[in-house]
Amino acid sequence: MDLTDIKWRRSSYSASNGGNCVELADAAGAVAVRDSKDPDGPVILLTRTALRTALNSTPTAR
Repeated sequence: MDLTDIKWRRSSYSASNGGNCVELADAAGAVAVRDSKDPDGPVILLTRTALRTALNSTPTAR
């Protein structure tokens, strides 16, 4: 899948100090997820349902 022209946005749960940043993008029926510190690195593609399930089953660090 070509992800060249998708628009990435930083998660509102990402740290504001530049660490632990996750970016998300709409990608043809999926959600693309990447580490903002490594924009040319690996991308995970998930369905919206799979992403929602993962986020709801993971405790948030506070």
